Amino acid sequence: MLQDFRRRTTPETAASRLPPLRRAMEEAGVDGFLVPRADAHQGETVAPRDERLAWLTGFTGSAGLAVVTAAQAALFVDSRYTLQARAEVDGTRFALCRHPEDKPADWLAGVLPEGGRIGFDPWLHTFGEIDALREALAPHGLELVGIHNLVDAVWEDQPEAPRARIRPHAAALAGRSAAEKRARLAGELRENDLAAAVIAAPDSIAWLLNVRGGDVARTPVAHAFAILHAEGRVDLFADLAKVDAELRSHLGNEVAIHVPEDLGQHLAELTGRVALDKARTPVWIADRLAAASGAAIVWRTDPCILPKACKTEAEIAGARSAHRRDGAAMVAFLAWLDRTAPRGGLTEIDVVRRLEEIRTATGALRDISFETICGAGPDGAIVHYRVNEATNRTIAPGDLLLVDSGGQYDDGTTDITRTLATGPAPADARRRFTLVLRGLIAISRLRWPEGLAGRDIDAVARTALWQAGLDYDHGTGHGVGSYLGVHEGPAGLSRRSTEPIRAGMILSIEPGNYREGLYGIRIENLAVVQPAEIPQGGERPMHAFETLTLAPIDRRLIDAGLLDPAERDWLDAYHARVAANLAPLVDAEDAQWLAAACRPLADDP
Repeated sequence: MLQDFRRRTTPETAASRLPPLRRAMEEAGVDGFLVPRADAHQGETVAPRDERLAWLTGFTGSAGLAVVTAAQAALFVDSRYTLQARAEVDGTRFALCRHPEDKPADWLAGVLPEGGRIGFDPWLHTFGEIDALREALAPHGLELVGIHNLVDAVWEDQPEAPRARIRPHAAALAGRSAAEKRARLAGELRENDLAAAVIAAPDSIAWLLNVRGGDVARTPVAHAFAILHAEGRVDLFADLAKVDAELRSHLGNEVAIHVPEDLGQHLAELTGRVALDKARTPVWIADRLAAASGAAIVWRTDPCILPKACKTEAEIAGARSAHRRDGAAMVAFLAWLDRTAPRGGLTEIDVVRRLEEIRTATGALRDISFETICGAGPDGAIVHYRVNEATNRTIAPGDLLLVDSGGQYDDGTTDITRTLATGPAPADARRRFTLVLRGLIAISRLRWPEGLAGRDIDAVARTALWQAGLDYDHGTGHGVGSYLGVHEGPAGLSRRSTEPIRAGMILSIEPGNYREGLYGIRIENLAVVQPAEIPQGGERPMHAFETLTLAPIDRRLIDAGLLDPAERDWLDAYHARVAANLAPLVDAEDAQWLAAACRPLADDP
């Protein structure tokens, strides 16, 4: 289960790939072409076959868009990836643009004359994305044209499409049977006078049908499409190579399985009001349904998104179990690192491999939940840094080491970040680490009224940093699935998240701070939203976080003088809970290390 350190596109290979793409553009009669980091299902993780953006540009982040014209090209990434893009992409061939501040429509308007035609693959862009881009380009006389994928046409050794088996997921772990879920959502369709809903997101299909797959790394989903009908039956479109007798028995008679090529015909035969999610449905599906004579498109959010995010009691119990198991693995890893790092010679890849070996040794790991982030010194300042053979850094004594990792287990998904000292840390790093810790503590202790969204409480995690004139350019947290995607909607902790935070949602809490060229700091725990006890005299229903993650926070980086008594009490109570839960699960040597790592702050000399 070791990380696949993909060979990056080099300046030489990028130079060889742009000319054939431009020739294909000329043959197709377009002046530009869009290359997103996406597949037909708009998942965060894509199969090797769908790594078109990385193949063309060398950029390996999980979000981005390249725009290529006959003479120029640009890569658009968000603030998480600006440093990574600068390191991975040849800036002489691709202008590096920061999205959303820089907009593809503006860039295209600046490089193409009126009447220009920009091609795009209708399978790889959502209707909402193309609708907004078309509107932005119209005043400049530029036209979007749906065509076949031009990267596929010139990528000679493009991998085959994945065909991993689709597996049943136990109802005992899900907390509800697939039949119960279908019936519930079908009832909602009928209440809203909808005949059907088309579902393109693999994680939604996995949740709805209680299945898991293996078509992409790190996220246990199968590439498929589904149509949920108002009477509760489902048409599932998946490669039959993924289907066996066990799956057919699990799905039952109310789920009909079809080959993907039949999707267009079934869309054409739909009648009545049909729900599509504008943010998750490929243009190809929307176009086919729009052409159906008897159907009318109704734009609605994917009906699985919200109930999937609000975990059942069985899923919450599973998450607690997964975090205890994962926490014990983290203790073994952290203790190993403390014993090994002072000797010198460790590299970032060594650390990644050792952590994955320890998780694998649990015997319960299905996969890691994302590519492990392990950044030493200046690499830690790259928010989503992914080490490879070309960037692998030897960890020097005194480097801050940022390790962001997680595991996929049948009973839950984990995601944890710890920033670690490998020797005496400078005072400024300890000060910043403590300010980040104060943000984690503040939001972990928060009690808030029902109905608030992430944008309403995100600032709580930033206040201590703001008071020091500091901040971080990413959200404070994201939703997490139940043995599904490590990043899950619809709610999150960020300035842009407007979805109310509801009981049962599992969210990350991960404030940070980054000094480019020196170090990065991030501390991340997962927490489940629970109804909060209303104090005597209180009037409004409230929510609070129950922290799930169990692992010590490196006390060597804490300036205890910057913590107030309540913050000290929270940290001591958290460490006491970590020790109580994990000590019985680790060996004697690691238990001794754990006791020292979790001792009360007052015990420090």
